[in-house]
Amino acid sequence: MTQGQYKLVIVGSGFAGLGLAYKLKKAGIDDFIILEKADGVGGTWRHNTYPGAECDIASSLYSYSFAPNPGWDFKWSKQPQILSYIESFAEENNLNCHVKFGQTVKSAKYSKGHWSVNTEEGETYECQFFVSAIGQLHHPSIPNFKGKESFEGPNFHSAQWDHSVDLQGKNVGVIGVGASAAQLIPEVAKIAKHLTVYQRSPNWIINKHDRPYSRFEKWLAKKLPFMAKLYRGGLWCQGEFFIWPVIKGAKIRGALVRGLNALEIKAHVKDPEKRAKLKPNYPVGAKRILLSDTYYKAIGRDNVTLETDGISRIEKDGIQTKTGKIHAHDVIVYATGFYTNPFLKEIDVRGKGGAKLREHWKDGAFAYLGVTTSGFPNMFMLYGPNTNTGHTSIIYKLEAQFEHILKLMAKTAGGTVSVKEAAEAAYNIEAQDKLSKLAWAKIDASWYKDGTRVTNNWHGGSTEFKRRLENPIYEHFSFSHPISDKDAVEQN
Repeated sequence: MTQGQYKLVIVGSGFAGLGLAYKLKKAGIDDFIILEKADGVGGTWRHNTYPGAECDIASSLYSYSFAPNPGWDFKWSKQPQILSYIESFAEENNLNCHVKFGQTVKSAKYSKGHWSVNTEEGETYECQFFVSAIGQLHHPSIPNFKGKESFEGPNFHSAQWDHSVDLQGKNVGVIGVGASAAQLIPEVAKIAKHLTVYQRSPNWIINKHDRPYSRFEKWLAKKLPFMAKLYRGGLWCQGEFFIWPVIKGAKIRGALVRGLNALEIKAHVKDPEKRAKLKPNYPVGAKRILLSDTYYKAIGRDNVTLETDGISRIEKDGIQTKTGKIHAHDVIVYATGFYTNPFLKEIDVRGKGGAKLREHWKDGAFAYLGVTTSGFPNMFMLYGPNTNTGHTSIIYKLEAQFEHILKLMAKTAGGTVSVKEAAEAAYNIEAQDKLSKLAWAKIDASWYKDGTRVTNNWHGGSTEFKRRLENPIYEHFSFSHPISDKDAVEQN
C-alpha cells in the first residue's frame, strides 16, 4: 500500500536521522518522513540497556552543537540520560510527527528519478531522496559456537539484555571484552557469585576520570553558554591532538598510552597471570582505545576469572575451552559486537538500471566522502563507509554530513544528483592509501575492516572531514533536470 510521496525518506531515528530532520526543518523543508522499526526514537540508545551502558565519548561532545544540554549529570552520562536527551530533542523540535514507527525497511529501488521504499509491513513510500541513517553498530553479532543451542540457561546478546534474568549470586560467563563488555563487566562482577570473562585479545584501556557535574557547573553551563562551548572545544582538542596522533603512529603519545595502561593494570590487578593476559600485542589505536575507571578493578576481583584459551564448544551447563577446561555457567552473555559489514546488509537497495548495492560493494563498502556512491542517484548515507572515528564524536562528523547533503539537495531542484564514478574511484584510492598507513591497518581483523580493507573509518582528522564535507566540489557530481517520461528509459 502506497503511503504517500515525500521529498525525503529517512531510515532511522537515532542521532543521525533526527539531526538531519532538524536541519531540514530549519531550511524550510517539512516534506519528509522518518521510518523507524522500533516504537520510539533513539536508535542504539533505545536498544542497548545493559548494566553500565554509556557512551565512550564525553556527553558534552557526544551531543548536537546546536542543542547543548547543560544538565548532563556525569562527564560520561549513562544510557538512560542519553536516550532522554534524544527523546526531548525530538519532542521539543516537533520531529515525532515526521516519524512512522513500526516500519522495517526491506528494500529501496530507484526509477525515473525517484525512489520507492518498501517495508516488511507491506507499505511503500515514494520519494525524491532516499537517506540511510541506520548507523554502523546496529545488528548484534553472535558467533556460531558449536553447541550454542544446547545451553539450558538464559543467554542473550548485550544489545538484547534480558532484564528478567537476575544475575545475583549466579555463575556468569561473558564472551567478549570490547567497548560494551568493558562497561557491563564491572557491573556484573559486583553481583555475580562468579564471573568468567572470555577474552580473545585484550584492549588498550586508560582511565577516563569520570565524575558527576556539580550544581554550580550545570548552572554555569546554562547561564553562560559560551563557557559550555569552550568546555566542549577542550574535549574535542583532547581527541584531535592526543588520540588522533596516536592512531597516526606518534611515538611519544603512543608510549604515554602504553604507560598509562600499564599503570592501571598494575594498580588493580595483583595476579601476575591475569596481568600477563591483559597486555595487547598490537599497536596502540589499531582497535579503539577504551576508557574505563572500573574495568581493571573488576578483572582484579577474586570472583572473576579471565579465560584466554579460546572457546571450543558450549555445553548444556557451561563452556568448554580449546584446552579442555569446562566452566559451569548459569547465564551466558554475548558481548560480541555487531555486524558492521557489509553495510546496509538488511536492505535490498537497487540503483540506476537495477544495479544492486550489495554487488556494487562486493569487495567492501566505499562511498564518496562516505555519503554518496555512483550509480545510486539521490541516495545519501549518514555514518556511511569510512566516516567512523576512533578518537572523537561521531556527532561532530554527522553535523558536517547534514550540511553536505543540504547543499547537494539545493543544487538539484526537482532533479537528481549523483557522484561521478571517476571522482568516487579517485577518492577511494586516496582513502585506502592513507588508511594503509594508520594503526587500523596494522591488525589482521577488527570491526573496522572488511577483509584487508578498512571500510569503516575516516582517514584523516575531524577538521579535514568537516572542511571537505561542508565545501562540496560540485564538479565531482552530475546534476540533472527533473526527469520526464521521455527520459525515463535512459535514466533508469
